[in-house]
Amino acid sequence: MKLHHLIDGLDILRMSGHGSDDVSGICFSADQCEKGSLFVAVPGLKNDGHDFIDEAISRGARFIVCEKDRQCPPQVSVMRVSNSRLALSMLSKNYFGQPSSSLTCIAVMGTNGKTTITYLLESILKEANFHCGVLGTVNYRYHDKTFAAPNTTPESYEMHKIMRAMVDEGVTHVVAEVSSHAVDMKRVDDCDFDLGIFTNLTRDHLDYHVTMENYFQAKKRFFAEILPRSKKSHAHKMVINADDPWGRRIVQEVSLPALTYGIAKDCAIKALNYELSLNGIKAEINLAGDTVFIKSPLIGKFNLYNILAAVGAAFILQIPVPVIQKGIEKLSHVPGRLEAVVASAGFNIFVDYAHTDDALRRVLQNLTELKQKRIITVFGCGGNRDRGKRPLMADAATTLSDLTIITSDNPRMEDPLAIIAEIETGIDQEKVRKVASENLTFNGDARLYTVVPERKKAIETAMSAAAKGDIVLIAGKGHEDYQILGTQKVPFDDRMVVKQILDSRS
Repeated sequence: MKLHHLIDGLDILRMSGHGSDDVSGICFSADQCEKGSLFVAVPGLKNDGHDFIDEAISRGARFIVCEKDRQCPPQVSVMRVSNSRLALSMLSKNYFGQPSSSLTCIAVMGTNGKTTITYLLESILKEANFHCGVLGTVNYRYHDKTFAAPNTTPESYEMHKIMRAMVDEGVTHVVAEVSSHAVDMKRVDDCDFDLGIFTNLTRDHLDYHVTMENYFQAKKRFFAEILPRSKKSHAHKMVINADDPWGRRIVQEVSLPALTYGIAKDCAIKALNYELSLNGIKAEINLAGDTVFIKSPLIGKFNLYNILAAVGAAFILQIPVPVIQKGIEKLSHVPGRLEAVVASAGFNIFVDYAHTDDALRRVLQNLTELKQKRIITVFGCGGNRDRGKRPLMADAATTLSDLTIITSDNPRMEDPLAIIAEIETGIDQEKVRKVASENLTFNGDARLYTVVPERKKAIETAMSAAAKGDIVLIAGKGHEDYQILGTQKVPFDDRMVVKQILDSRS
Protein backbone atom coordinates (compact mmCIF):
# COMPACT_ATOMS: atom_id res chain seq x y z
CA MET A 1 0.00 0.00 0.00
CA LYS A 2 1.16 3.54 -0.76
CA LEU A 3 2.12 5.52 2.32
CA HIS A 4 -0.05 8.50 1.43
CA HIS A 5 -3.15 6.24 1.37
CA LEU A 6 -2.18 4.60 4.64
CA ILE A 7 -1.70 7.85 6.58
CA ASP A 8 -4.85 9.52 5.24
CA GLY A 9 -6.51 11.26 8.21
CA LEU A 10 -3.49 10.77 10.48
CA ASP A 11 -2.53 13.85 12.51
CA ILE A 12 1.26 14.00 11.93
CA LEU A 13 3.15 16.58 13.99
CA ARG A 14 6.50 16.15 12.23
CA MET A 15 7.82 13.96 9.43
CA SER A 16 11.44 13.23 8.49
CA GLY A 17 13.34 10.86 6.22
CA HIS A 18 13.02 10.14 2.51
CA GLY A 19 12.24 6.47 2.23
CA SER A 20 10.13 4.58 -0.28
CA ASP A 21 6.38 5.21 -0.53
CA ASP A 22 5.52 1.50 -0.59
CA VAL A 23 4.48 0.01 2.77
CA SER A 24 4.47 -3.79 2.98
CA GLY A 25 2.54 -4.04 6.27
CA ILE A 26 1.86 -2.64 9.75
CA CYS A 27 3.25 -3.96 13.01
CA PHE A 28 3.27 -2.78 16.61
CA SER A 29 5.54 -5.55 17.86
CA ALA A 30 9.11 -5.21 16.62
CA ASP A 31 9.60 -8.95 16.15
CA GLN A 32 6.78 -8.93 13.57
CA CYS A 33 8.50 -6.37 11.34
CA GLU A 34 9.85 -7.29 7.91
CA LYS A 35 11.22 -5.52 4.85
CA GLY A 36 9.25 -2.37 4.05
CA SER A 37 6.94 -2.51 7.06
CA LEU A 38 5.62 0.36 9.17
CA PHE A 39 6.29 0.07 12.90
CA VAL A 40 4.06 1.89 15.40
CA ALA A 41 5.89 2.50 18.70
CA VAL A 42 3.16 2.17 21.32
CA PRO A 43 3.83 2.90 25.02
CA GLY A 44 2.45 -0.08 26.96
CA LEU A 45 1.72 -0.88 30.58
CA LYS A 46 4.87 -3.01 30.86
CA ASN A 47 7.03 -2.14 27.84
CA ASP A 48 7.43 0.94 25.65
CA GLY A 49 7.50 0.37 21.91
CA HIS A 50 9.94 3.26 21.53
CA ASP A 51 12.59 1.04 23.12
CA PHE A 52 12.26 -1.39 20.20
CA ILE A 53 12.55 1.02 17.26
CA ASP A 54 16.13 -0.03 16.50
CA GLU A 55 15.10 -3.70 16.47
CA ALA A 56 12.19 -2.89 14.14
CA ILE A 57 14.54 -1.12 11.73
CA SER A 58 17.07 -3.98 11.89
CA ARG A 59 14.28 -6.35 10.86
CA GLY A 60 13.41 -4.24 7.83
CA ALA A 61 10.95 -1.56 9.01
CA ARG A 62 11.27 1.55 6.84
CA PHE A 63 8.50 3.63 8.39
CA ILE A 64 8.26 4.57 12.07
CA VAL A 65 5.27 6.18 13.81
CA CYS A 66 6.13 7.37 17.31
CA GLU A 67 5.39 9.92 20.03
CA LYS A 68 9.00 10.92 20.76
CA ASP A 69 11.61 12.60 18.58
CA ARG A 70 13.90 9.96 17.20
CA GLN A 71 17.00 10.01 14.98
CA CYS A 72 16.84 7.25 12.38
CA PRO A 73 18.76 6.41 9.18
CA PRO A 74 17.82 8.70 6.25
CA GLN A 75 16.13 5.87 4.34
CA VAL A 76 13.63 5.50 7.22
CA SER A 77 10.58 7.79 7.29
CA VAL A 78 9.74 8.90 10.83
CA MET A 79 6.30 10.33 11.64
CA ARG A 80 5.78 11.86 15.03
CA VAL A 81 2.23 11.86 16.41
CA SER A 82 0.69 12.90 19.71
CA ASN A 83 -0.84 9.47 20.43
CA SER A 84 0.59 6.27 18.95
CA ARG A 85 -2.37 4.13 19.98
CA LEU A 86 -4.78 6.44 18.20
CA ALA A 87 -2.46 6.43 15.18
CA LEU A 88 -2.40 2.62 15.16
CA SER A 89 -6.20 2.62 15.10
CA MET A 90 -6.37 5.00 12.11
CA LEU A 91 -3.58 3.22 10.22
CA SER A 92 -5.23 -0.16 10.78
CA LYS A 93 -8.58 1.09 9.52
CA ASN A 94 -6.95 2.41 6.34
CA TYR A 95 -4.76 -0.65 5.82
CA PHE A 96 -7.69 -3.08 5.97
CA GLY A 97 -10.05 -0.90 3.94
CA GLN A 98 -12.44 0.37 6.65
CA PRO A 99 -14.16 -3.01 7.13
CA SER A 100 -16.53 -1.87 9.90
CA SER A 101 -18.32 0.39 7.39
CA SER A 102 -19.43 -2.77 5.55
CA LEU A 103 -20.78 -4.46 8.70
CA THR A 104 -23.61 -3.85 11.13
CA CYS A 105 -21.58 -3.39 14.33
CA ILE A 106 -23.07 -3.65 17.82
CA ALA A 107 -20.99 -2.81 20.91
CA VAL A 108 -21.88 -4.27 24.31
CA MET A 109 -20.48 -2.40 27.32
CA GLY A 110 -20.76 -2.74 31.08
CA THR A 111 -19.23 -4.60 33.99
CA ASN A 112 -21.60 -7.57 33.92
CA GLY A 113 -23.70 -9.25 31.26
CA LYS A 114 -21.66 -8.47 28.14
CA THR A 115 -20.89 -12.05 27.17
CA THR A 116 -24.44 -13.31 27.67
CA ILE A 117 -25.86 -10.46 25.57
CA THR A 118 -23.47 -11.25 22.71
CA TYR A 119 -24.65 -14.88 22.75
CA LEU A 120 -28.30 -13.80 22.82
CA LEU A 121 -27.83 -11.42 19.91
CA GLU A 122 -25.86 -14.02 17.97
CA SER A 123 -28.74 -16.47 18.38
CA ILE A 124 -31.33 -13.86 17.33
CA LEU A 125 -29.31 -12.74 14.29
CA LYS A 126 -28.76 -16.31 13.15
CA GLU A 127 -32.50 -16.94 13.49
CA ALA A 128 -33.01 -13.88 11.25
CA ASN A 129 -30.71 -15.55 8.66
CA PHE A 130 -27.90 -13.04 9.07
CA HIS A 131 -24.26 -14.09 9.14
CA CYS A 132 -22.95 -13.09 12.57
CA GLY A 133 -19.48 -12.67 14.02
CA VAL A 134 -18.69 -12.22 17.72
CA LEU A 135 -15.70 -10.62 19.45
CA GLY A 136 -15.73 -11.32 23.17
CA THR A 137 -14.28 -12.71 26.35
CA VAL A 138 -14.87 -16.38 25.56
CA ASN A 139 -13.49 -16.24 22.01
CA TYR A 140 -13.62 -14.50 18.64
CA ARG A 141 -15.78 -16.39 16.15
CA TYR A 142 -17.64 -16.32 12.85
CA HIS A 143 -19.06 -19.01 10.59
CA ASP A 144 -17.43 -22.20 11.92
CA LYS A 145 -14.15 -20.54 12.86
CA THR A 146 -13.12 -19.89 16.47
CA PHE A 147 -10.07 -18.01 17.70
CA ALA A 148 -8.63 -17.60 21.20
CA ALA A 149 -9.39 -14.23 22.79
CA PRO A 150 -6.27 -12.79 24.49
CA ASN A 151 -8.30 -9.65 25.29
CA THR A 152 -12.03 -9.09 25.64
CA THR A 153 -11.66 -6.52 22.86
CA PRO A 154 -8.81 -7.03 20.35
CA GLU A 155 -6.06 -4.48 19.77
CA SER A 156 -7.12 -2.08 17.00
CA TYR A 157 -4.92 -3.75 14.36
CA GLU A 158 -6.31 -7.19 15.20
CA MET A 159 -9.87 -5.84 15.34
CA HIS A 160 -9.74 -4.36 11.83
CA LYS A 161 -7.91 -7.43 10.56
CA ILE A 162 -10.56 -9.87 11.78
CA MET A 163 -13.38 -7.59 10.59
CA ARG A 164 -11.74 -7.53 7.14
CA ALA A 165 -11.73 -11.34 7.13
CA MET A 166 -15.38 -11.36 8.23
CA VAL A 167 -16.42 -9.01 5.42
CA ASP A 168 -14.51 -11.07 2.86
CA GLU A 169 -16.27 -14.23 4.03
CA GLY A 170 -19.79 -12.83 3.98
CA VAL A 171 -20.40 -11.85 7.61
CA THR A 172 -23.11 -9.18 7.86
CA HIS A 173 -23.29 -8.39 11.60
CA VAL A 174 -20.65 -8.19 14.34
CA VAL A 175 -21.42 -8.15 18.06
CA ALA A 176 -18.44 -7.01 20.12
CA GLU A 177 -17.80 -6.85 23.84
CA VAL A 178 -16.10 -3.48 24.27
CA SER A 179 -14.12 -3.18 27.49
CA SER A 180 -13.23 0.01 29.33
CA HIS A 181 -9.56 -0.80 28.66
CA ALA A 182 -10.30 -0.94 24.92
CA VAL A 183 -11.94 2.49 24.96
CA ASP A 184 -9.20 4.02 27.09
CA MET A 185 -6.50 2.50 24.85
CA LYS A 186 -8.15 3.75 21.64
CA ARG A 187 -8.72 0.26 20.23
CA VAL A 188 -12.20 1.01 18.86
CA ASP A 189 -11.91 4.71 17.97
CA ASP A 190 -11.99 4.08 14.22
CA CYS A 191 -14.71 1.42 14.15
CA ASP A 192 -18.03 2.50 12.68
CA PHE A 193 -20.58 1.18 15.20
CA ASP A 194 -24.32 1.09 14.55
CA LEU A 195 -25.33 1.07 18.20
CA GLY A 196 -24.05 0.53 21.74
CA ILE A 197 -25.55 -1.31 24.72
CA PHE A 198 -24.80 -0.35 28.33
CA THR A 199 -25.59 -2.99 30.98
CA ASN A 200 -24.36 -1.66 34.34
CA LEU A 201 -21.31 -0.44 36.21
CA THR A 202 -19.98 -2.03 39.39
CA ARG A 203 -16.55 -2.22 40.99
CA ASP A 204 -13.95 -3.83 38.72
CA HIS A 205 -10.60 -2.98 37.10
CA LEU A 206 -9.74 -0.37 39.71
CA ASP A 207 -6.17 -1.61 39.54
CA TYR A 208 -6.22 0.18 36.16
CA HIS A 209 -8.82 2.95 36.51
CA VAL A 210 -8.16 3.71 40.22
CA THR A 211 -11.61 5.28 40.83
CA MET A 212 -15.17 4.42 39.86
CA GLU A 213 -15.55 7.84 38.24
CA ASN A 214 -12.56 7.16 35.97
CA TYR A 215 -14.03 3.76 35.17
CA PHE A 216 -17.37 5.36 34.28
CA GLN A 217 -15.76 8.05 32.14
CA ALA A 218 -13.99 5.38 30.10
CA LYS A 219 -17.36 3.70 29.43
CA LYS A 220 -19.09 7.00 28.79
CA ARG A 221 -16.43 8.05 26.27
CA PHE A 222 -17.65 5.37 23.89
CA PHE A 223 -21.18 6.81 23.88
CA ALA A 224 -20.16 10.47 24.01
CA GLU A 225 -17.24 10.48 21.54
CA ILE A 226 -16.93 7.29 19.49
CA LEU A 227 -20.55 6.38 18.76
CA PRO A 228 -21.57 9.89 17.55
CA ARG A 229 -18.88 9.66 14.82
CA SER A 230 -20.69 6.69 13.30
CA LYS A 231 -21.94 7.15 9.75
CA LYS A 232 -24.71 4.60 10.35
CA SER A 233 -28.26 5.92 10.71
CA HIS A 234 -30.73 4.48 13.23
CA ALA A 235 -33.51 6.12 15.20
CA HIS A 236 -31.67 5.10 18.36
CA LYS A 237 -27.98 4.37 18.83
CA MET A 238 -27.95 3.59 22.56
CA VAL A 239 -29.65 0.78 24.49
CA ILE A 240 -29.28 1.67 28.17
CA ASN A 241 -30.19 -0.07 31.43
CA ALA A 242 -32.19 2.66 33.17
CA ASP A 243 -32.37 0.69 36.42
CA ASP A 244 -28.62 1.23 36.81
CA PRO A 245 -27.65 4.68 38.19
CA TRP A 246 -24.61 4.88 35.90
CA GLY A 247 -26.86 4.04 32.97
CA ARG A 248 -29.16 6.91 33.88
CA ARG A 249 -26.12 9.21 33.92
CA ILE A 250 -25.28 8.21 30.36
CA VAL A 251 -28.86 8.97 29.27
CA GLN A 252 -28.65 12.37 30.97
CA GLU A 253 -25.11 13.32 29.89
CA VAL A 254 -24.95 11.99 26.32
CA SER A 255 -27.01 13.71 23.63
CA LEU A 256 -27.69 10.61 21.50
CA PRO A 257 -31.27 9.23 21.59
CA ALA A 258 -31.52 6.22 23.92
CA LEU A 259 -33.82 3.21 24.07
CA THR A 260 -34.03 2.35 27.78
CA TYR A 261 -34.74 -1.02 29.38
CA GLY A 262 -35.35 -2.23 32.92
CA ILE A 263 -37.67 -3.76 35.46
CA ALA A 264 -38.03 -1.14 38.20
CA LYS A 265 -38.07 2.08 36.17
CA ASP A 266 -40.41 3.26 33.42
CA CYS A 267 -38.61 2.28 30.23
CA ALA A 268 -39.32 1.74 26.55
CA ILE A 269 -38.53 -1.94 27.12
CA LYS A 270 -39.78 -3.25 30.45
CA ALA A 271 -40.45 -6.64 32.02
CA LEU A 272 -44.07 -6.37 33.20
CA ASN A 273 -44.51 -9.85 34.65
CA TYR A 274 -41.95 -12.59 34.95
CA GLU A 275 -41.39 -16.03 36.47
CA LEU A 276 -37.93 -17.25 37.50
CA SER A 277 -37.04 -20.87 38.25
CA LEU A 278 -34.21 -23.36 37.93
CA ASN A 279 -35.81 -24.27 34.59
CA GLY A 280 -35.42 -20.77 33.19
CA ILE A 281 -37.27 -17.50 32.61
CA LYS A 282 -40.77 -16.68 31.44
CA ALA A 283 -41.54 -13.00 30.95
CA GLU A 284 -44.09 -10.60 29.54
CA ILE A 285 -42.25 -7.63 28.07
CA ASN A 286 -43.46 -4.23 26.98
CA LEU A 287 -41.63 -3.49 23.74
CA ALA A 288 -42.24 0.14 22.82
CA GLY A 289 -45.97 -0.25 23.40
CA ASP A 290 -46.40 -3.84 22.23
CA THR A 291 -46.51 -6.87 24.55
CA VAL A 292 -44.07 -9.68 23.82
CA PHE A 293 -43.86 -13.04 25.60
CA ILE A 294 -40.39 -14.47 26.12
CA LYS A 295 -39.28 -17.91 27.29
CA SER A 296 -35.61 -18.73 27.96
CA PRO A 297 -33.61 -21.59 29.53
CA LEU A 298 -31.28 -19.01 31.11
CA ILE A 299 -31.55 -18.60 34.88
CA GLY A 300 -31.97 -15.59 37.16
CA LYS A 301 -33.17 -12.00 37.15
CA PHE A 302 -29.82 -10.68 35.88
CA ASN A 303 -30.34 -12.79 32.76
CA LEU A 304 -33.77 -11.22 32.37
CA TYR A 305 -31.94 -7.88 32.18
CA ASN A 306 -29.60 -9.36 29.55
CA ILE A 307 -32.60 -10.53 27.55
CA LEU A 308 -34.16 -7.05 27.71
CA ALA A 309 -30.92 -5.54 26.36
CA ALA A 310 -30.80 -8.02 23.47
CA VAL A 311 -34.48 -7.39 22.69
CA GLY A 312 -33.79 -3.65 22.55
CA ALA A 313 -30.88 -4.03 20.13
CA ALA A 314 -32.85 -6.43 17.92
CA PHE A 315 -35.77 -4.01 17.91
CA ILE A 316 -33.54 -1.16 16.69
CA LEU A 317 -32.25 -3.46 13.94
CA GLN A 318 -35.90 -4.06 12.92
CA ILE A 319 -35.82 -7.81 13.50
CA PRO A 320 -39.38 -9.21 13.64
CA VAL A 321 -40.72 -10.10 17.09
CA PRO A 322 -41.29 -13.84 16.32
CA VAL A 323 -37.64 -14.09 15.24
CA ILE A 324 -36.50 -12.40 18.46
CA GLN A 325 -38.59 -14.82 20.51
CA LYS A 326 -37.18 -17.89 18.74
CA GLY A 327 -33.61 -16.66 18.97
CA ILE A 328 -33.89 -16.17 22.73
CA GLU A 329 -35.59 -19.50 23.28
CA LYS A 330 -32.95 -21.41 21.27
CA LEU A 331 -30.00 -20.23 23.40
CA SER A 332 -29.69 -23.06 25.91
CA HIS A 333 -26.69 -21.76 27.87
CA VAL A 334 -23.71 -19.41 27.80
CA PRO A 335 -20.27 -20.93 28.56
CA GLY A 336 -19.32 -20.31 32.17
CA ARG A 337 -22.24 -17.97 32.89
CA LEU A 338 -24.34 -19.71 35.52
CA GLU A 339 -23.72 -22.80 33.45
CA ALA A 340 -25.34 -25.92 34.85
CA VAL A 341 -23.12 -28.98 35.15
CA VAL A 342 -25.14 -32.17 35.14
CA ALA A 343 -25.07 -33.75 38.59
CA SER A 344 -26.21 -37.25 39.46
CA ALA A 345 -26.28 -36.79 43.21
CA GLY A 346 -29.52 -34.82 43.47
CA PHE A 347 -27.99 -31.38 43.88
CA ASN A 348 -27.42 -28.62 41.32
CA ILE A 349 -23.92 -27.48 40.33
CA PHE A 350 -23.31 -24.17 38.53
CA VAL A 351 -20.10 -22.68 37.16
CA ASP A 352 -20.02 -18.90 36.82
CA TYR A 353 -17.48 -16.28 35.77
CA ALA A 354 -18.42 -13.91 38.64
CA HIS A 355 -15.10 -12.37 39.67
CA THR A 356 -16.28 -9.12 41.25
CA ASP A 357 -18.20 -8.64 44.48
CA ASP A 358 -21.25 -7.28 42.66
CA ALA A 359 -21.33 -10.10 40.12
CA LEU A 360 -20.95 -12.70 42.88
CA ARG A 361 -23.64 -11.04 44.99
CA ARG A 362 -26.05 -10.91 42.04
CA VAL A 363 -25.55 -14.57 41.20
CA LEU A 364 -26.05 -15.63 44.81
CA GLN A 365 -29.11 -13.41 45.25
CA ASN A 366 -30.67 -15.06 42.22
CA LEU A 367 -29.81 -18.55 43.44
CA THR A 368 -31.17 -17.70 46.91
CA GLU A 369 -34.58 -17.03 45.36
CA LEU A 370 -34.47 -20.44 43.67
CA LYS A 371 -32.84 -22.64 46.29
CA GLN A 372 -34.57 -25.55 48.00
CA LYS A 373 -32.06 -26.10 50.79
CA ARG A 374 -28.50 -24.77 51.08
CA ILE A 375 -26.03 -22.88 48.90
CA ILE A 376 -22.37 -23.91 48.90
CA THR A 377 -20.02 -21.44 47.20
CA VAL A 378 -16.45 -22.01 46.03
CA PHE A 379 -14.50 -18.90 45.02
CA GLY A 380 -11.11 -17.20 45.04
CA CYS A 381 -9.60 -13.96 43.75
CA GLY A 382 -7.07 -13.41 40.98
CA GLY A 383 -3.56 -12.27 41.76
CA ASN A 384 -2.03 -9.01 40.51
CA ARG A 385 -5.48 -7.48 40.14
CA ASP A 386 -7.66 -5.08 42.16
CA ARG A 387 -6.96 -6.13 45.76
CA GLY A 388 -9.74 -3.95 47.17
CA LYS A 389 -12.46 -6.27 45.93
CA ARG A 390 -11.11 -9.32 47.80
CA PRO A 391 -12.78 -8.63 51.19
CA LEU A 392 -15.89 -7.41 49.36
CA MET A 393 -16.21 -10.72 47.54
CA ALA A 394 -15.79 -12.53 50.85
CA ASP A 395 -18.65 -10.53 52.35
CA ALA A 396 -20.88 -11.27 49.36
CA ALA A 397 -20.13 -15.00 49.45
CA THR A 398 -20.42 -15.56 53.20
CA THR A 399 -23.53 -13.38 53.57
CA LEU A 400 -25.47 -15.28 50.93
CA SER A 401 -24.07 -18.82 51.27
CA ASP A 402 -24.59 -21.47 53.91
CA LEU A 403 -21.06 -22.74 53.33
CA THR A 404 -18.26 -20.80 51.64
CA ILE A 405 -15.06 -22.50 50.53
CA ILE A 406 -12.26 -20.04 49.82
CA THR A 407 -9.68 -21.28 47.36
CA SER A 408 -7.22 -20.19 44.70
CA ASP A 409 -8.24 -18.56 41.41
CA ASN A 410 -5.49 -17.34 39.05
CA PRO A 411 -2.83 -16.35 41.60
CA ARG A 412 -0.38 -15.21 38.90
CA MET A 413 2.71 -13.79 40.65
CA GLU A 414 1.16 -13.56 44.13
CA ASP A 415 1.24 -16.08 46.94
CA PRO A 416 -2.20 -17.84 46.95
CA LEU A 417 -2.20 -17.94 50.76
CA ALA A 418 -1.59 -14.19 50.94
CA ILE A 419 -4.54 -13.60 48.60
CA ILE A 420 -6.73 -15.84 50.75
CA ALA A 421 -5.67 -13.97 53.89
CA GLU A 422 -6.82 -10.69 52.32
CA ILE A 423 -10.12 -12.32 51.32
CA GLU A 424 -10.71 -13.45 54.91
CA THR A 425 -10.53 -9.88 56.23
CA GLY A 426 -13.96 -9.28 54.70
CA ILE A 427 -15.69 -12.01 56.72
CA ASP A 428 -17.71 -11.13 59.80
CA GLN A 429 -16.22 -13.70 62.18
CA GLU A 430 -19.05 -13.18 64.68
CA LYS A 431 -21.67 -14.25 62.14
CA VAL A 432 -19.76 -16.75 60.04
CA ARG A 433 -17.86 -19.55 61.74
CA LYS A 434 -14.59 -20.87 60.35
CA VAL A 435 -14.29 -24.66 60.35
CA ALA A 436 -11.72 -27.19 59.25
CA SER A 437 -12.32 -28.56 55.76
CA GLU A 438 -12.26 -32.10 57.17
CA ASN A 439 -15.12 -31.33 59.55
CA LEU A 440 -17.89 -29.73 57.50
CA THR A 441 -20.86 -30.57 59.68
CA PHE A 442 -23.82 -28.25 59.27
CA ASN A 443 -25.41 -27.23 62.55
CA GLY A 444 -28.76 -25.48 62.40
CA ASP A 445 -28.79 -22.15 60.56
CA ALA A 446 -25.15 -21.22 61.23
CA ARG A 447 -23.17 -19.99 58.24
CA LEU A 448 -19.77 -21.59 57.82
CA TYR A 449 -16.62 -21.05 55.83
CA THR A 450 -13.42 -22.95 55.31
CA VAL A 451 -10.19 -22.55 53.36
CA VAL A 452 -8.97 -25.10 50.81
CA PRO A 453 -6.16 -23.49 48.79
CA GLU A 454 -5.91 -26.15 46.07
CA ARG A 455 -8.84 -25.47 43.69
CA LYS A 456 -9.59 -29.05 42.63
CA LYS A 457 -9.65 -30.18 46.25
CA ALA A 458 -11.94 -27.23 47.09
CA ILE A 459 -14.41 -28.36 44.43
CA GLU A 460 -14.22 -31.94 45.72
CA THR A 461 -14.86 -30.65 49.25
CA ALA A 462 -17.94 -28.73 48.13
CA MET A 463 -19.37 -31.71 46.28
CA SER A 464 -18.74 -34.00 49.24
CA ALA A 465 -20.53 -31.58 51.57
CA ALA A 466 -23.55 -31.16 49.25
CA ALA A 467 -26.76 -33.06 49.87
CA LYS A 468 -29.97 -33.54 47.90
CA GLY A 469 -31.63 -30.19 47.09
CA ASP A 470 -28.47 -28.12 47.63
CA ILE A 471 -26.91 -25.74 45.10
CA VAL A 472 -23.15 -25.67 44.56
CA LEU A 473 -21.76 -22.53 42.92
CA ILE A 474 -18.19 -22.57 41.63
CA ALA A 475 -17.37 -18.95 40.89
CA GLY A 476 -14.61 -16.84 39.38
CA LYS A 477 -13.28 -18.65 36.33
CA GLY A 478 -16.36 -19.63 34.33
CA HIS A 479 -15.40 -20.54 30.76
CA GLU A 480 -11.64 -20.45 31.42
CA ASP A 481 -9.88 -23.73 30.71
CA TYR A 482 -6.65 -22.78 32.45
CA GLN A 483 -5.22 -21.57 35.74
CA ILE A 484 -2.41 -18.99 35.81
CA LEU A 485 0.30 -20.01 38.26
CA GLY A 486 3.20 -17.57 38.21
CA THR A 487 3.67 -16.82 34.52
CA GLN A 488 2.47 -20.25 33.38
CA LYS A 489 -0.97 -21.24 32.15
CA VAL A 490 -1.79 -24.78 33.23
CA PRO A 491 -4.89 -26.69 32.04
CA PHE A 492 -7.80 -26.32 34.48
CA ASP A 493 -11.51 -26.15 33.72
CA ASP A 494 -13.99 -26.03 36.62
CA ARG A 495 -16.62 -27.81 34.49
CA MET A 496 -14.28 -30.64 33.53
CA VAL A 497 -13.12 -31.03 37.12
CA VAL A 498 -16.73 -31.44 38.27
CA LYS A 499 -17.39 -34.06 35.63
CA GLN A 500 -14.18 -35.92 36.48
CA ILE A 501 -15.19 -36.03 40.16
CA LEU A 502 -18.66 -37.31 39.25
CA ASP A 503 -17.19 -39.94 36.92
CA SER A 504 -14.79 -41.15 39.58
CA ARG A 505 -17.63 -41.50 42.07
CA SER A 506 -19.82 -43.45 39.67
